[in-house]
Amino acid sequence: MSVRNLIDIVDLTVEEIDGLIATAGDMIDHPEKYTEVCKNKQLATLFFEPSTRTRLSFESAMLALGGTVLGFSEASSSSATKGETVGDTVRTVSCYADIIAMRHPKEGAPYAAAQFATVPIINAGDGGHNHPTQTLTDLLTIQREKGRLDNLTVGFCGDLKFGRTVHSLVNALARQTGIRFVFISPEELKMPSYITEGTLGRAGLAYEETASLEEAMPELDVLYMTRVQRERFFNEADYIRLKDTYVLDMPKLADAKSDLCILHPLPRVNEIHVKVDSDPRACYWNQVKNGKFIRMALICKLLGLDA
Repeated sequence: MSVRNLIDIVDLTVEEIDGLIATAGDMIDHPEKYTEVCKNKQLATLFFEPSTRTRLSFESAMLALGGTVLGFSEASSSSATKGETVGDTVRTVSCYADIIAMRHPKEGAPYAAAQFATVPIINAGDGGHNHPTQTLTDLLTIQREKGRLDNLTVGFCGDLKFGRTVHSLVNALARQTGIRFVFISPEELKMPSYITEGTLGRAGLAYEETASLEEAMPELDVLYMTRVQRERFFNEADYIRLKDTYVLDMPKLADAKSDLCILHPLPRVNEIHVKVDSDPRACYWNQVKNGKFIRMALICKLLGLDA
């Protein structure tokens, strides 16, 4: 039987994503049904780059399914420091685990790893490229908060150039009907052309680009905030100049819709004021909770287990 991986969100069909969302919803409502689905199965978390939510979410998901977890949380605690290749690492770990979740700072590393692994590989984030399980988390959250994944105006604000979470989510939403995209960023951090000219251009989808969050706010159904990522910059001065370009606070929400859904992949630095946390439109903590359940559903699917 061939191994199924998740490297890019488009590896899943729209119907498969709908199925994962439905399964995750049932897991939220009836967690007791799934406590032994992955009994005697092991998940390996290979995180060559720091993470809190994604790594712990995967670990929590596998434990909730009755499985076990092994792995490392930084490259310095692996044989990568000795010069071992990613291919040799995953070949080794495939001997111990049934499924691997991998994060790496280099774009394409999980895809390369999948050429050597004998068990399913899940891309848990590769550089500024993709983050498909965060996208599944985002889609589950939008579905639960808005009741639909179509006919929405979705604003993406902040670091759109290096933000792998926004790239993956645009790729996913571009396959839904009636989605209107609004990209809010400074000129230096605009959405890359492989998204605007590639994904959206090929599909004939229109989008709006603006530098003003305030002007875009009244029309948005979903606002996806992102941090400016220090680790993606080659020049510290550019990071310092751009890091506080957008800060979402209560005054900026004055003209927003009453049912606006505010998302953030986290970690947050300064781009959402803490006072926004208590606003009912702030959905990013629900987003964190949802991440565990959608990853539970995905693990079951890739392992071919009934859930």
